[in-house]
Amino acid sequence: MKKSGLLNPQLCAAVARLGHTQTFVVADAGLPIPADVPVIDLALVLGTPRFQEVFDAMLDEVVVEGATIATEAVGHDPEQWVRNRIDEVKTVSHEELKTALPEVSFVVRTGETTPYSNVIVRCGVPF
Repeated sequence: MKKSGLLNPQLCAAVARLGHTQTFVVADAGLPIPADVPVIDLALVLGTPRFQEVFDAMLDEVVVEGATIATEAVGHDPEQWVRNRIDEVKTVSHEELKTALPEVSFVVRTGETTPYSNVIVRCGVPF
């Protein structure tokens, strides 16, 4: 039994496979995910778990080089949730963000219902 950190076995395995420059997504409950992209669905009911809870848990486990959010999030809570935690944040349209989804390693779906609560996280290295 793990003492701390991520407990979900599927999520632990996905994080362990990540390498430098690979990406993953922390997503709200409504992000359309391509059928061939692995999804680790943590959503229980609308609003649970919250984006920030899942994002913080993920950031405790991975080295982050940068992130991408939708320009539609700028000026709203999701932008601050990401910018308060990651230094290098790029913005693209929500449509562009969705077109990048087939290239990510996996998506972690939350129960978040705040619009545009999606981030593509690019992994770094600890050395």
